[in-house]
Amino acid sequence: MTILVTGGAGYIGSHTVIQLLESGNDVIVLDNLCNANPEVFNRIEKICNRRPAFIEGDVRNAVLLDTIFSNNQIDSVIHFAGLKAVGESVANPVLYYQNNVAGSITLFEVMQQHGCKKVVFSSSATVYGDPASIPVTESSPYAPANPYGTSKMMVENILTDLHISDNNWQVALLRYFNPVGAHPSGLIGEDPKGIPNNLMPFVTQVASGQLEKLSIFGGDYPTQDGTGVRDYIHVQDLARGHLKALEALAENHGCAAYNLGTGVGYSVLDVVNTFMQENQLDIAYQIVERRAGDVAEYYADPSFSSDRLGWKAEHSLKDMVRDHWNWQKNNPEGY
Repeated sequence: MTILVTGGAGYIGSHTVIQLLESGNDVIVLDNLCNANPEVFNRIEKICNRRPAFIEGDVRNAVLLDTIFSNNQIDSVIHFAGLKAVGESVANPVLYYQNNVAGSITLFEVMQQHGCKKVVFSSSATVYGDPASIPVTESSPYAPANPYGTSKMMVENILTDLHISDNNWQVALLRYFNPVGAHPSGLIGEDPKGIPNNLMPFVTQVASGQLEKLSIFGGDYPTQDGTGVRDYIHVQDLARGHLKALEALAENHGCAAYNLGTGVGYSVLDVVNTFMQENQLDIAYQIVERRAGDVAEYYADPSFSSDRLGWKAEHSLKDMVRDHWNWQKNNPEGY
């Protein structure tokens, strides 16, 4: 089976590509490398003893997509390609709608022309915004609080409408919570360009001496220690969720959304303290003012994913912080 993975050179995409290859699939990666490094393919080959086909290009390029589908028997698509920085989306919303929404429409048009109607979409828990209750279920209403989240919601709606118009479209909408960790080999991991958007790269940059101290935004939330609580999930578990979703598509499961989270909320200090204990390192930190728009607690109810996909997260917080640091210490400058 040949699977097209858009954005497959990125953090979550590359981990998913490894699991696809290890499961015996043929993989074609399309990536414009705007937030990735081609060295990742050498690392994938070291891990798998094979590498995916790689095409450098953009999902907004309909001519390129048509060539890819014309030259290959593509069974299904895992669609990661898109921009993902919340702050940047607020500053430049048109860029996000152009990349994430218009690019997706172009991809789906070409898929439709070639009769390829199975897609796993890389969505986000940001589609929920500030939910009225937690844990968050898939039936929680859409309420994105920024253009990034809105772009993910819009693509979800497009795919849902495609399925309604033609039930040959088989669609899995995967709503990620907070990915952390890295491949246990330490060969691939999160390599953000510019200022990181997530907690763990900041923690590891302090541990490696690149930053003097970690700033924790808000110490007065109504949580067990005053810091914000989030659902952190190991990237290996997240990658495995995509394989489970592909299996479901093969069984004509229709169109459904799935939370990919552990169902457990950890505070920022939980993460920092576990990192220090597990890796025997000190992390200097300071509590600073809350960030606008941050919520106190946010974690998933993953029971639907467990029931429908037979998937659940298997890695602990200790696994997450150990593997993330293993990647960072072996690759202090990234790829």
